[in-house]
Amino acid sequence: MIQITLPDNSRREFPGPVSVAEVAQSIGPGLAKMTVAGKVDGKLVDASDVIDHDAKLQIITPKDDEGLEIIRHSTAHLVGHAVKQLYPTAKMVIGPVIDEGFYYDISFERPFTPEDMAAIEARMRELIAQDYDVVKKVTPRAEVIEVFKSRGEDYKLRLVDDMPDEQAMGLYYHQEYVDMCRGPHVPNTRFLKVFKLTKLAGAYWRGDAKNEQLQRIYGTAWADKKQLDQYIQRIEEAEKRDHRRLGKELDLFHIDEVAPGVVFWHPKGWAIWQQVEQYMRGIYRDTGYWEVKGPQILDKSLWEKTGHWQNYRDNMFTTESEKREYALKPMNCPGHVLIFKSDLRSYRDLPLRYGEFGQCHRNEPSGALHGIMRVRGFTQDDGHIFCTEDQILDECIAYTAQLQKVYADFGFTDILYKVATRPENRVGSDELWDKAEHAVMESLRRSGVDFVISPGDGAFYGPKIEYTLRDAIGRQWQCGTMQVDFNTAERLGGEYVTESSGRAHPVMLHRAIVGSLERFIGMLIEHHSGAMPAWLAPVQVAVLNISEGQADYAAQVAKTLQNQGLRVQLDLHNEKITYKIRKHSLQKLPYIVVVGDKEKEAGAVAVRARGNQDLGAMSLESFAQRLVQDVADKR
Repeated sequence: MIQITLPDNSRREFPGPVSVAEVAQSIGPGLAKMTVAGKVDGKLVDASDVIDHDAKLQIITPKDDEGLEIIRHSTAHLVGHAVKQLYPTAKMVIGPVIDEGFYYDISFERPFTPEDMAAIEARMRELIAQDYDVVKKVTPRAEVIEVFKSRGEDYKLRLVDDMPDEQAMGLYYHQEYVDMCRGPHVPNTRFLKVFKLTKLAGAYWRGDAKNEQLQRIYGTAWADKKQLDQYIQRIEEAEKRDHRRLGKELDLFHIDEVAPGVVFWHPKGWAIWQQVEQYMRGIYRDTGYWEVKGPQILDKSLWEKTGHWQNYRDNMFTTESEKREYALKPMNCPGHVLIFKSDLRSYRDLPLRYGEFGQCHRNEPSGALHGIMRVRGFTQDDGHIFCTEDQILDECIAYTAQLQKVYADFGFTDILYKVATRPENRVGSDELWDKAEHAVMESLRRSGVDFVISPGDGAFYGPKIEYTLRDAIGRQWQCGTMQVDFNTAERLGGEYVTESSGRAHPVMLHRAIVGSLERFIGMLIEHHSGAMPAWLAPVQVAVLNISEGQADYAAQVAKTLQNQGLRVQLDLHNEKITYKIRKHSLQKLPYIVVVGDKEKEAGAVAVRARGNQDLGAMSLESFAQRLVQDVADKR
């Protein structure tokens, strides 16, 4: 007998091996019809897979996150089916699931067009209407090779070569079309009805610009039409908020091919940067951090000690001088250890907190670059706390409070918390890991927040907390981190004098709140749709005159506001006032003030707030106080 235990702890017995689908059928035909896959003893399997031992089983349906991911992966395979029917000479590459969707990379002799994409989507709908079963066959390696050789699928053969230890592989058949995958996949195309192909793009084989270029078809799939409609609405809103488009419209920055992956900041964009940096500098000062600055280029020997040279060299920019090899730093941690160990430290000096606006460089693949969100040269608000094991808890509590204040001031109030625990391959004793994991979890409990645990996802040197922001349209951005590191300080010889006059290595807490300033500013632009709050806005108020007769007074108004530390743009152009108001409104300024003869005589200004709000006339002093208060309150 086979005993199956369900999530509610009820049990069902079967006389012999039984498939996931058969268990679902025994529970009820309604559930059987909704069964996408199963989770047997915590492992996802196909609905057709057979259970031959006593096991715990969860039936996966489209309502489950795993079910939705399986639907998306299967829809990617359906793209392959449609493409091969319409364009038989196309060669299929890979079709993974991504956040809220999927893509398929394809090699074809000409670029796909929007008309091609419409034809592919139409053929997919025709195939879905056939309501065919998706058939899984676990196939010996040699037979897999023959299958793809006979079909001329060169890229699939390369993928097989990448898995030399796999002696059998899963092949999934969509009628005459076959694809290779670990699975699981839907049992029938009826689960794939709610989908949409969204865009075409270029891609490189293995993400390397040195390799051949492929074509990428993006799409999305959902459990029901309401979810799809909401997604499409989010995507349309996201396109309006795209930081690359707004960066150009608002004259904030640009990227140039002479420096791929590095940002050219324009005056307005740099004004935002400076507000973020100076704000974070104040946070450093107010919470006991010492700001430091390490060198950009460091000798190969240091990166060998940290393990980067052996494991990360392909992502590092290297150079040579006088027969010595160097690397541009991809991170700031080793430099901070060297600052720590430059003097004899005592336990009385701990915790010792360093913060740096550290410029880093990483050789990201060109295909992965994305505006200012994913770049090769970036600056981090990088901090490291050197402390004892007993200080980890207090430092994590203080850091979470610090982070919550920062995010709220920037307009993010919805934070998700996750703790990543010990991986299988790690350094340090279990006792040390127990203490560290307890500290990071207890710090979040004492901070009054809920969190999820991600088992095994910690770094080899210690557990970490990940802080994820939800923006104005519901997207999630993994941002801040707190990582507990037992290893780096020891590897680089950092130590302190203990209370008993011995020597010990400090625990090193890696923390970043905004992370990459470039990426964070991109997030801010999209979160606020370019309409920055007054304290962050590159121009906080524009002063406009109606005619030449008020030019001197307008200049006086601008100077008065500038003297109070406000960022002001004076517009004395000989243009219609309606045109000037519209021009500056499109720049999403918090305020526009207009002065005519009436305002000049009264020593007043006519004030318009963002969103076409006419606030009427007020004294210059009253308006200045209002704007200064907006800035102080982070409104």
